[in-house]
Order: sequence, then structure tokens, then C-alpha cells
Amino acid sequence: MKRLTRILAAAALALGLQWAQAGVLPGPLVTPAWLADNLDKVQVVDVRSNPKTYTSAPEIETDKAGRKTVVEAGGHVPGSRLIDMKTMRVERRIGEQMVKYMIPEKEGFEKAVQAAGIDAGKPIVLVPLGTEAADVDDALRVYWQFKVYGEDQIAVLDGGIAQWALDGRAVSTEAAAPRSGNWKATDDRSGRYFATSDDVAKAIAGKSATLVDARDARQYHGLSKRDYVFAYGHLEGARLYSPDLLLKSANGVVSFMSPATYKGLMSAQGIDPAAPAITYCNSGHLSSGPWFVLSELLGNSRASLYDGSLHQWTLEKRNLVGAVPLN
Repeated sequence: MKRLTRILAAAALALGLQWAQAGVLPGPLVTPAWLADNLDKVQVVDVRSNPKTYTSAPEIETDKAGRKTVVEAGGHVPGSRLIDMKTMRVERRIGEQMVKYMIPEKEGFEKAVQAAGIDAGKPIVLVPLGTEAADVDDALRVYWQFKVYGEDQIAVLDGGIAQWALDGRAVSTEAAAPRSGNWKATDDRSGRYFATSDDVAKAIAGKSATLVDARDARQYHGLSKRDYVFAYGHLEGARLYSPDLLLKSANGVVSFMSPATYKGLMSAQGIDPAAPAITYCNSGHLSSGPWFVLSELLGNSRASLYDGSLHQWTLEKRNLVGAVPLN
């Protein structure tokens, strides 16, 4: 009887901790000040496309007026784990094509997350470098993948390690100690977050969703392209939301703007922020930015991301439009 009582007490404690942790995160973004006050309640996970930055010291300059600027971001929040972006994207067979840079299937994603030492049942804060849109998009891309596989207790550190260091907080350059985590996918919500080529084709044919192009204007207008995209231009009817509209910049750090600002910017680009939307880019990386804004910051539950993006679309020999002739 005593043993049963202990088991029930342990279960109640575990359930209580789970419910307590469920309310830890204030939203999809957290500030450095919030993270510093709540480090014991979350697991901090750095996301890097160049893992060397995890162990490199940040460089911060101070001018004659005492203003500090991040010259080079590096290091990590002490005790954080490391996700190497190379483990987060794989080649997958989609129909008759082998498509690069895709989200791993559930088992593969679980293994990569566990190998980074991430556990189940404790909120996750993803930390980008925080110096440009591309590195923030790395974290947003990983955030999207966690959401696909059922994780809701997740947020991104606004300003990344760059703002953390600029604020004068402790930065570690120690290598991540090997550790195996026990994180598990609890769901597969591809139908909610993941758009396919057929979804895009339906949006073009019936205008069921706004297509949001997250590349720069030169690529949108077909003046340039990536080598793994096999045509110039953009998806028919797509609206441009370029990377320079994603973040504001100050003192070498990029950070998010207010929801009201994003609503205004989206509307100015011809995008209804409350209507169904599919974001895309070349490979599903930059498109994580406008997806995060629409889905997480503006609460648009009908925003999804076309993971294969123009790499898959043009592999399938589907048409692009709007390429401006070069003379």
C-alpha cells in the first residue's frame, strides 16, 4: 500500500511539473532578460549552420560614446545544447523525385534531436546567432520542424546570442558535452504545417491560399536564381515578402518587430495576414521567416510552409512566371 502511495505521489508530482512547465513560455519569442530569469525552467538549444561559432568568442566593440556593437557573434548561453543545421535537413523521395533539404521523417528527426541532448517534457528555447535574417531563419526552420512533430512548448530567443552577449550576460565557449536526450515526436501535423506541390497547384488554380515568396526581389523577378532551382521567376500569383522585411537591425543585432508592424508590412505587399497562406523560397529555409510571422506572431492557423519550395517545384518541371528578360 505504501509503495502504491509513493507511485501515485510521484505520478501526481510529474503531472504537476508537466502542467507547470506548460505555462512557462510567454509566447513564441522570449527576451534575453526573460531567459536569464528562467534558465532553470527551460532547455536552451543553439541552432547553428556553422557549429564553429558555438565555441568561438563574440567580438563586441565600444565607440567613444560608449555605444556597443556586435562585430562577430559567437559562443553560447552556458549549459545550452547544440543543433547542427546539417542534421536537420535531408534528401527524401517525394513521388518520382529525390528532393534535397527536406524535413527528416519522424524517426530521423527524433534521432537528430536526441543526439543533441534534448529531452521531452521541458520547454525548449532555440537560440540563433542573431546577426542576420539567414541565421534567424535557421532557428525558425527548426522551430517549424518541431511544430510539425507535435512540440508546442518551444520559443525562439529574440536577438539570439548576439543580443545576449551585447547585454553583458555570460557567454560560454566550451564544447557541448556528449549527451543523449529522450525527446519524442508526439504527433505528425504535416497536414497543418506542411504544404505539398499539389497544395501549391491548387492555390494557383483556385486562389485558395496566398502564395508568399520569401526570397529577394532579384530572384522573385528572375534576374538570378540558385543552382538547385531549375527555372527563373516565381510561382504564379505569388506575393513577395523579402528577407529585408523580416527583422530590424541595431548595434549588429537583428530582432523582431511588433505584430502591428508585420500586419502593416504584409498588407502593403498585398498579403492578407489573416487569410490562408503558403510560404516558399528556394529550399524551405527563408520561407520559415514569413511563416513564423504569420502563424506564430499573428496567429494565422491557416499558414503553412512549402518544404520542397522551388527546388522541388522545378524538379517536377512545373512552371514559373514573371522572369524579366536580361538584355
